[in-house]
Amino acid sequence: MPLDIMLPFYGDFGQFKEAVSSVLAQTDPNWRLVIIDDQYPDPRPGEWAQALDDERITYQRNEVNLRISGNFNESIRLIANDHAVILGCDDILLPEYVSRVSALIAEYPQAALIQPGVEVIDSSGTVVLPLADRIKAWCRPRGTGTRLLSGERLATSLLRGNWLYFPSLVWRADVFESRRFRSDLDVVQDLDMIMSIVEAGESLLVDEKIVFQYRRHEESLSAKRGPDGKKFIEERLVFRETAERARLLGWSRTRRAARLRITSRANSLSEVPVAIKLRSGAAVKSLLRHTFGR
Repeated sequence: MPLDIMLPFYGDFGQFKEAVSSVLAQTDPNWRLVIIDDQYPDPRPGEWAQALDDERITYQRNEVNLRISGNFNESIRLIANDHAVILGCDDILLPEYVSRVSALIAEYPQAALIQPGVEVIDSSGTVVLPLADRIKAWCRPRGTGTRLLSGERLATSLLRGNWLYFPSLVWRADVFESRRFRSDLDVVQDLDMIMSIVEAGESLLVDEKIVFQYRRHEESLSAKRGPDGKKFIEERLVFRETAERARLLGWSRTRRAARLRITSRANSLSEVPVAIKLRSGAAVKSLLRHTFGR
């Protein structure tokens, strides 16, 4: 069965072309690409996509701008096969991505999520390893090779620091039968969704083979929402709600990690100099509240 590659689009035309071209370059042709254009004001990306001569590609332009979570949910609505990836429109699939994850799906059909091997690139496509990604590697549960993780251990590690790369994840489509991304979240809706899946007893498969390039750059929404403090307001909400659910589950370590939110506090503190430089007193106050507040 084909792998559904859902591509919600609103962004740089050049990087969008790279993302689509990386799908076309897959060694395994068993995929289906659905591009969901969220009313991007420049018509050229849509025109380019519609001119592609490949029956596996579908292009849709939303009637109204759904914003990021809304377009993720539109992606879910359009999934037609058993597994899907919600690809970032600035990220790149290496040629063996579909082949590798298809083999993992066949070997581990019980996995609700698959985290393939990822390397980070900058805006120009150069492989880099920023501090944020070194911290992600530190937060990742110890182990080597392909392995299944679940339960309190997995939940606790994700709250210590979300070490997953959302655009690279393969989702078992049935997890979306009763779930949608929250429309009140713009940055951490992925963590909220993943935590609900983990809390339901589902498992995550981790693989080491690098088949995905995640682009980290200053124009991303997450990067923009750091200095203004809005990202951390969302994080505080999700951590507070998760701590309460962990209490009900009896997951004491997970609850403690959600209440401490150490890496989130450290990240917030690191944004304070930027907010000061931008002369945003409100942002500085918000960031300090997140860093030192209860």
